Amino acid sequence: MHEGFLVYAGFRYLKVATLLCVAAIAVYAWHSPPDEPNGGTWLGYGLGGIGAAIILLLMWFGVRKRRYGTVSKLQGWLSAHVYLGLSLIIVATLHTGFQFGWNLHTLAYGLMMVVIASGFFGIYAYARYPRLMTENRRGITTEEVYAGIGELDRECRQVASTMPDEIASLVLVSCNETRVGGSIARQLSGHDPDCGTERAFAGIRDLAASAGAEHGGDVRKLISLLGKKSTLLRTMRRDVQLKAMLEIWLYFHVPLSFALLAALVGHVISVFFYW
Repeated sequence: MHEGFLVYAGFRYLKVATLLCVAAIAVYAWHSPPDEPNGGTWLGYGLGGIGAAIILLLMWFGVRKRRYGTVSKLQGWLSAHVYLGLSLIIVATLHTGFQFGWNLHTLAYGLMMVVIASGFFGIYAYARYPRLMTENRRGITTEEVYAGIGELDRECRQVASTMPDEIASLVLVSCNETRVGGSIARQLSGHDPDCGTERAFAGIRDLAASAGAEHGGDVRKLISLLGKKSTLLRTMRRDVQLKAMLEIWLYFHVPLSFALLAALVGHVISVFFYW
């Protein structure tokens, strides 16, 4: 799914977008307005209309994407979203006639370019991160990882039940003060500097030398169990990190898209009613 949308139907929408861009460039090169090229010529209006229609189509995809019943249909719309969005770089730039200034029209153009740039990161994220998530989990599901962590906690509490309070309290810290996820910054870092398991792991290793022969075997078993738990926690935190990186760009892409839509409406109104 995550790679298929780029090659959907033999690059159908790449071909459509390329044809659109080539046609726009050819007509722009042929067009000879009495003054310098700008958005107020018949070609400028035509390219502007095409660009506005593409933007509305792309916004519509964001509204409808959760309603599609098949993966194939979603792939097709996503492929069109990507390639038609990229074609806006050519279509909208030619629409401007390369005339820019400190005004609403240039603001709309600038917002469009920022939205497209955030879309580039989205393409990269959907092409790369799902594969990294699969490799990170090494064929086991999220539920299986959490189940493994729960089983290790149970074993640690069982081993610690007959050990000195100092060690037993560290095991409780590992069980009760270990978190996966949290704030956006914590998710993106993939690390918890105050992880209860890491603190318990380090504390029990420090106490291992003074545990004595009576509890030496149990301490070594606890260290082994906590080491396995730390490995599983690193897997889950990496998984959360990749998911956050996969999704966080939408927190910029979607609001910027609506800002672009508002600027586009203002641009159209100002052109048709005040020019």
